[in-house]
Amino acid sequence: MLINYVHSFLRWAILLAGLWAVIRSLKGVTGKTPFTAADSKAGLFFMIFCDLQLVVGLILFFLSPLSQAGISNMGGAMKDPVLRFFTVEHETMAIIAIALVHIGKSKIKKAATDAQKHKLGLIFFGLALVVILALIPWPFRAALGKGWF
Repeated sequence: MLINYVHSFLRWAILLAGLWAVIRSLKGVTGKTPFTAADSKAGLFFMIFCDLQLVVGLILFFLSPLSQAGISNMGGAMKDPVLRFFTVEHETMAIIAIALVHIGKSKIKKAATDAQKHKLGLIFFGLALVVILALIPWPFRAALGKGWF
């Protein structure tokens, strides 16, 4: 299914943008540098890729036989770790991560000082990145592994 490949490809864009945002925030916190347009763009791209992934993920959720199997028998899905992951856990963690990115971006806009902006970016983008790393069905996760691409 093509939409599955798009969803898988976007995870790499999100990871790169998330790393970029976290690294820029970390450099700002440790180096006490001014908050620049590049710092703002890093967070913006992270947010854009997350939002795009949400749209693609919602389409995939309603088209995927795996999700449909979980939705049609939620009791059975809760007993099956793979169905539970793709029906409930993956989506819940994704929404939490996207909310963290949006809240972080909003708080950064309202922060008064450059130091506060970098600190907020590090906290919110860092937490979002950790959640994203947990929600990806990596190939080394035996039951969930979907491949690198």
